[in-house]
Amino acid sequence: MLTGDASYIKKMNRSLILSKIIEHNLISRADLAKITGLNKATVSVQVSDLLSEELIIETQQEHKNLGRRPIMLSINPQGGFVLGIDLDKRFIVFTLSTINGTPVQTNTIELHSSDYDVILKLLVKQIEDYKQQCVHTRYGLAGVVIGIHGIVNNDEMIYFVPQHRWQNINLKEDLMNEIGTSVFIENNANLCSFAERVYKHHQCGNLLSISLYSGIGLGIMVNGESLKGYHGYAGEIGHMIIVPDGKPCSCGNLGCWEQYASELSFYKQLSENNNKPDLRFEEIKNLLLDKEQNTCHQIDQYIKYLAIGLNNIINLYNPEILVVNSELLRMIPNAVDKIKGYLTSNISHYYELMISELGNKACVMGACALAIKNFLDIPELCLTINEENI
Repeated sequence: MLTGDASYIKKMNRSLILSKIIEHNLISRADLAKITGLNKATVSVQVSDLLSEELIIETQQEHKNLGRRPIMLSINPQGGFVLGIDLDKRFIVFTLSTINGTPVQTNTIELHSSDYDVILKLLVKQIEDYKQQCVHTRYGLAGVVIGIHGIVNNDEMIYFVPQHRWQNINLKEDLMNEIGTSVFIENNANLCSFAERVYKHHQCGNLLSISLYSGIGLGIMVNGESLKGYHGYAGEIGHMIIVPDGKPCSCGNLGCWEQYASELSFYKQLSENNNKPDLRFEEIKNLLLDKEQNTCHQIDQYIKYLAIGLNNIINLYNPEILVVNSELLRMIPNAVDKIKGYLTSNISHYYELMISELGNKACVMGACALAIKNFLDIPELCLTINEENI
């Protein structure tokens, strides 16, 4: 039973009701009362407030039975919007989503500079443009979350971005001074793991998500919550050394895992082996489809190094679900079986290993989801994904 002052209890009830409405998409007042354990009068008062705030709407459900059609409640898709941003090395991806989790627009901008002021100016312009698109709604652009491919501390300060060589950057403050909209900064791997939990693995308490794009990041969900470490730097697993005195890394060490098992390192090595700089995604896909000998050999080496790091992670965390996020692995037939072929230790235990279905959209989807969760101020978020948007 909840205890405390009336305003606190009211806030908790509101959060609970909102979270169940968004989880079920359409739900009646009676079912809300059953699911939440709240009495009908409390549900009625809360629903009345949410309707007046235009956070939820009512619709009458069609049915063939005699009697009154039930009135269903759902999150108001036109109540406002959120913006998720994935800020990577070469591209920035923007996705605008309704507050019920439906993406309505995605744009990708290619980066030609790592200069912080240039990218800040670009972000300000894009966010202002999205704000103008949302002015007709009650809450407008209700929140912005930016995924950073680098180290972000618990105060949302950017400590280090290896690919751009940024250090000690306060992007959150710089943006909010310019646009006046709520902005949150988060590590991209944490957003990927959050997306996996919100959209695909609702009941999984212990989930790890490994992102293998420009670097390697680890998002850790323990008992349904992100594990970030003392300063917020947990998960920088790409800088685990797997080859002593190996290839130099931008972090300053030698032999880091991401120098052998990130997609960027694979593409770079494949380009060098083929004497063809900047191989395109489609070209690599064709090489794999044609089973070109050197490419297949490099894939085998790539998976071997990938499995070395995964074995270490499994021993550290004993995960329920281990999700590997990689567009490259999605192109390789039986990639999971090939990885498992190297995970032969009798003491390495996990329940399930899989390739992410969200792919390179995971970060921006997680950013949208976190913006929704923050705006609605709910303890837990479960969304149903539209497969067309993956």
